[in-house]
Amino acid sequence: MDILQAVILGIVQGVTEFLPVSSSGHLVIGQHLLPGFRQPGVAFDVILHGATLLAVVIFFRRDIGALVTGIFAADPATAAGQRRLLLLLVLGTIPTGIIGVGGKDLFVALFENPVLAGAMLLVTGTLLLLAHRRRNRQRPLEQVRATDAVVMGITQGLAIIPGISRSGSTIAVGMLMGVEGTAAARLSFLLSIPAITGAVILSLPDISAVPAADLPAYLGGGGAAFAAGLLSLRLLIFTIEKHRLGLFAGYCFAAGIAALAFFSS
Repeated sequence: MDILQAVILGIVQGVTEFLPVSSSGHLVIGQHLLPGFRQPGVAFDVILHGATLLAVVIFFRRDIGALVTGIFAADPATAAGQRRLLLLLVLGTIPTGIIGVGGKDLFVALFENPVLAGAMLLVTGTLLLLAHRRRNRQRPLEQVRATDAVVMGITQGLAIIPGISRSGSTIAVGMLMGVEGTAAARLSFLLSIPAITGAVILSLPDISAVPAADLPAYLGGGGAAFAAGLLSLRLLIFTIEKHRLGLFAGYCFAAGIAALAFFSS
């Protein structure tokens, strides 16, 4: 893999990690389309996810800061609200961690299957379409229930399957359960922080095995993913606020059908 290929894949990761179109699905498909592409295990994917994790932390720095400081706030109402949000994040992270650790080997094997990625893009598109049609059901973040967080956490764990968009599936499931779109997005991305952090930690042996000669390409891909991630985060929030989430359903259907047709043949 040369630097140009790494940057292209980094941009793909950064754009698709936050837009509800599945970064893992696009990476699997993209890696099979790039001529001569090879990588040791999942190390490059992990570095790209680490870069987009940094983008999430920077984009939601105020939310994270409010969560950390609000827990110890003098105002009882503020402290209670932030502690409740922290509890929701813990409840959502537990099933994600169980699924991720328990199915790690299986999920790594799935990254070699572009046909599966295409099929799962159709699943993502269906979830987005259903959520778009039921967007009138709105509960703010303050009314998110423990069951909402747990179900979103389970969905996030399953979204490691290539083609299932982590952001798209968790936001869509939240909206289908009656959570307002921007509230579902905020909870989704806050849930992603411990999930991606855990995945990076578990994959440190893969990263340490990267040859020194490949480091410039890996760093170039990570930088591209970070920059593209910040831009796509802004676009997604804008899209949800304008109730245009359904537009991405059509893209997922088109991309999934194209991938199935190409790789099946």
